[in-house]
Amino acid sequence: MTATDERRDDDIALAGEYALHLLDADERRAFEERLAREPDLRALLGEWEEHFAGLSAEIASVAPPRHLKPAIEQRLFAAAKPARPRRSRIWLLGGLLTAAVLVLAFVALLPPSRPAGPAYVAEVAAEDRSLVVAARFDPVRGTLAVDRLAGGAAENRVLELWLIAEGAAAPVSLGVLPADPQAEIALAGEIIGLMAGGTLAISDEPPGGSPTGQPTGAVLAVGALSTL
Repeated sequence: MTATDERRDDDIALAGEYALHLLDADERRAFEERLAREPDLRALLGEWEEHFAGLSAEIASVAPPRHLKPAIEQRLFAAAKPARPRRSRIWLLGGLLTAAVLVLAFVALLPPSRPAGPAYVAEVAAEDRSLVVAARFDPVRGTLAVDRLAGGAAENRVLELWLIAEGAAAPVSLGVLPADPQAEIALAGEIIGLMAGGTLAISDEPPGGSPTGQPTGAVLAVGALSTL
């Protein structure tokens, strides 16, 4: 097996663990930072989420007995061991799928949860509307969906999306927008906390995005975030 194959296997297992909320806080934060800049990793996560959603599609909702959650936790975590090297986790996918069925069965029995926070929307547009991008933040998934309605990057350039938090001294990059008009960006928790009263902006950057961590090209479009 090549190093590339091993890395993909690691990412498959990692995406599955993230979808099941089995990562600790540091691992989850690191994974979300990678999601913002790696389309292939977002695709793997989407495949896991679609697979797990299918597992629970036919489970009828009933009130769970009180002993169910402790029993599931005992089954999943009683024999927990110290963290293993990421490479070894691909061999645990069979067990991960078994755990997925148990966890999804428990989740399906619970009443619908309330959103984790407010949903935000913004129209990020140039003054002449030569570039228009609609953005919507989903508080449940923690993702920002972007839909480029008009315009695009210049030849040999890219469009980079930024969050300008209220009162912040500098913008924070949310990543380079892909060539496809529609995309979904996973946001880290600390970024989500900066969205209230914030503004989105799009700058013109060299391939790969800004080399400095701050906009280096012209700011092409801006739009304030507002709650739904």
